[in-house]
Amino acid sequence: PEIKEAMDLCISCKGCKSECPSNIDMATLKAEFQYQYYKGKSRSLRDKLIANNAKLNRIASKLSGVHNILINQVWFKRIMGIAKERSLPKLEPQTLRSWFKSHGQKSSSKKVYFFCDEYTNYYDIEIGKKAILLLNKLDYEVLMVDHRESGRAYISKGFLDQAKQIAIANINTFKNLVSKDTPLIGIEPSAILSFRDEYINLVDKSLKNEAFNLSESVFLIDEFLANQIEEKQITSDSFNKESKAILLHGHCHQKALSTTNSTKKILSLPMNYIVDEIPSGCCGMAGSFGYEREHYNLSQKIGNQVLFPAIKKANENTILVANGTSCRHQIYDKFHKEAKHPVDVLFEALY
Repeated sequence: PEIKEAMDLCISCKGCKSECPSNIDMATLKAEFQYQYYKGKSRSLRDKLIANNAKLNRIASKLSGVHNILINQVWFKRIMGIAKERSLPKLEPQTLRSWFKSHGQKSSSKKVYFFCDEYTNYYDIEIGKKAILLLNKLDYEVLMVDHRESGRAYISKGFLDQAKQIAIANINTFKNLVSKDTPLIGIEPSAILSFRDEYINLVDKSLKNEAFNLSESVFLIDEFLANQIEEKQITSDSFNKESKAILLHGHCHQKALSTTNSTKKILSLPMNYIVDEIPSGCCGMAGSFGYEREHYNLSQKIGNQVLFPAIKKANENTILVANGTSCRHQIYDKFHKEAKHPVDVLFEALY
């Protein structure tokens, strides 16, 4: 019980994996603890709904209007244990996958596979569209195949049997498709970086080598574009010469498993864009953590450490950027201000 009480306040941001001198990955320990602790015990309705978010959204997206009204009712939040101060993300009337099926693009010798994660597919469709259109404009052909969701919600809530099956399915889907010449890229850090971290730990020994080999050709879109800039495949000539100031909040999983240097590099590609990174840790939302009623106040305290004061001080013309869906929602709920994804900024800067 004492470990459960302590683990309850781990926000699973993975910051400790890179920031702690011992590089202890508490997020992984928490997932494993929850998995072991709840064996033979029932899980709360909220945990089950959060973990099965992708399945439920697949059904609810057919009635997105009704769903969007329902989820932000006070009584619904009370039943679900969601903080009344929170606005829950709304479903779009069209999924990214359905849009992609009708989207024509010319073939190119430069091809990438796009990982259509569950957050981009149902919530952040416009960002997904811009990512694909940006890649097309930069002369990349985008390929999308049927695949499972990332399993991030299952992992964060300790539903590791389900997460393992998703990891196995996604590795088997992509292991013979993806290579360094035709990589797999994604736009939500916590989803795409699962290939580089949790998947390798979740699968059996018989699949570990294939999981590791695949992980070397999987990139956050920021990383991919930064690599292409290094190789002179993308230049500033494709973008306007306007002057813009950008304030960047980096994603915890990206900091833990990669670096925000790639994000700063791509945002600096337009010739007169100046990027300043907020020296922040977690935004405080951390997936479902900040939505949960009992964690709301702590979520706000975390945001108030560095992130919120930095946003308050920023010039009103500064473009606020965060590539995590939870980070953007935390910022919106606090300031009613839209934080952009890096691909939004680059897409809007195209000639």
